[in-house]
Amino acid sequence: MLLYLNGAFVGLLILSNILAVKLFSIGEWLVLPAAVIVYVFTFPITDTIAEVYGKEAARKTVFAGFITQLCALAFIYFAIQLPSAPFFGDQASFETIFSAGFRVTLASLVSYFISQNLDVTIFHKLKDRHGDSKLWLRNNASTMVSQLVDTTIFIAIAFYGTMPLSALIAMILTQYAFKWCAAALDTPLVYLLVKICRRERVTADHIYSKA
Repeated sequence: MLLYLNGAFVGLLILSNILAVKLFSIGEWLVLPAAVIVYVFTFPITDTIAEVYGKEAARKTVFAGFITQLCALAFIYFAIQLPSAPFFGDQASFETIFSAGFRVTLASLVSYFISQNLDVTIFHKLKDRHGDSKLWLRNNASTMVSQLVDTTIFIAIAFYGTMPLSALIAMILTQYAFKWCAAALDTPLVYLLVKICRRERVTADHIYSKA
């Protein structure tokens, strides 16, 4: 099951980077990148891995995601540089969609690495204190704190100096409000994933004990 979780984590992470170029609005006051819909699901996955498989397994997942992002950026860059076929008329659109500015790319990598590792750290500090009980607390506390850090670092690096400070703060608060709500709603998903993973581990241990 750990392999499936790792695969889902990396897949969602790369997908969120691709979707980041699309902006959508909720009403007239909230504008978000489409990536946020996907990215919020990476935190329940790392929380599940940390809960069932341990802190080091979660950190390896985060590091694998970081390396995969670097590889994806390199491959996308090379794909953009490849000469277009004579009948391919969408090179400009292709470049617009798949090439992000340096600041945005840097902001994404830095905010990801810090926030995901912070999520794992907070989760395990609470697990050390409460044991297997209060999963809902460590899931929500770790995700909500790390999402605030993620949002603040990303927006600060990507957009500082390009807009008034008041607009920057407003963007951080509105995006975090959306992520906070998403974090609160993902608790049942974490409980479900943890239950499935623990059942799978028990089954695997039983099979190996008979081998």
